[in-house]
Amino acid sequence: MTAYTIHDLTVSVLTPLHIGTGRELLHEYDYAIHNGRTWRLNESALLDAQDVEDPALVERLAQTPPAQLLRSQDYRADSGLFRYVLRGTPRSQAAGAQLREQIKDVFDRPYLPGSSFKGALRTALAWNIWQQRDMRPEMSRLGRRRQWAAQSYEQEIFGPDPNHDVLRALHVSDSAPVDPDRLLILNARVMNRRGGLAAPIEMEAIATDTQFHLTLKVDDALFSEWARHNGLRLNGANLLTSLSRAVQNHSLALASQERTWFAEINNAKQVAGFYQQIVNARLPARRFLISLGWGTGWASKTFGPHLQQHPDFMERIVRDFRLARGRRRPGDPFPKSRRVVVRISRDRQGRPVETPATPLGWCLVEMKERNR
Repeated sequence: MTAYTIHDLTVSVLTPLHIGTGRELLHEYDYAIHNGRTWRLNESALLDAQDVEDPALVERLAQTPPAQLLRSQDYRADSGLFRYVLRGTPRSQAAGAQLREQIKDVFDRPYLPGSSFKGALRTALAWNIWQQRDMRPEMSRLGRRRQWAAQSYEQEIFGPDPNHDVLRALHVSDSAPVDPDRLLILNARVMNRRGGLAAPIEMEAIATDTQFHLTLKVDDALFSEWARHNGLRLNGANLLTSLSRAVQNHSLALASQERTWFAEINNAKQVAGFYQQIVNARLPARRFLISLGWGTGWASKTFGPHLQQHPDFMERIVRDFRLARGRRRPGDPFPKSRRVVVRISRDRQGRPVETPATPLGWCLVEMKERNR
């Protein structure tokens, strides 16, 4: 028996989105910087263009960063020596400077992984159920490893094992790919509560106004009498029918918390203003906001705001799971910093000035049920 409810999703990127591969690209080895743009090298084509019959040249090639083999006239998008070209440049142009790689398909086209999207849905649903059931955190229920610390609570919310997890019925596809020209270079910083900027981080990212298209399927058969008869029936069908409202509730709670945090910082008014727009948003049914990918913060990927209502519990998990970085005293806020996109300009003396511009990874989602 097979019966699906299928929804077509349009995910519109509101602030730059980074979903990484875990790989760091190196300046002059993986990419070059020229004329205000970043050029991703096609290493094979670049080496094939050299005269490898000359033994002296072969030896020199082995010791030369690939980008140094390029001439000014080579910098053409259609030259074949580049896989793609990105808008903008990293702040560091030193040889070996690092750039975090965005996930793409085998043709270098960015896409939105269904696993990333489903993970964000799972977090939002769990957050809502915790609130509805007025659940309480208990140290005795936590796993030893922080990756699995909340497993007991997840099993209570979604089901006792993978076969009976209600989200077994939820299938999210990878999106269709978009053109590489939707990529840009993103300059981000870690921002503390005093407005100080530290730890520059540079990466490939998806530009705002990009749209991804993917599908979400609900396996209705797993909630049927047929499934019950075969010992497979899941509980929680109502979780999935109210999915858009649940995710929107979670997003509004996050945005309200972040608005308060940034509003207290003088040089972060633009970021606070973005969150104010999120809080004020009144969306129709089947539309919701969601935060995805890197840089969205600890609270967006955990039961965060619920746990923070229990200060003693928070102190224990921050200490026992070593969640805080650097020096921290008991009672200090956690987390103590945020990641933001910075806009880089120049002052009258030509020195770079960095201004917090937006948060990362916020998207607007529209769901449309497909006719059967």
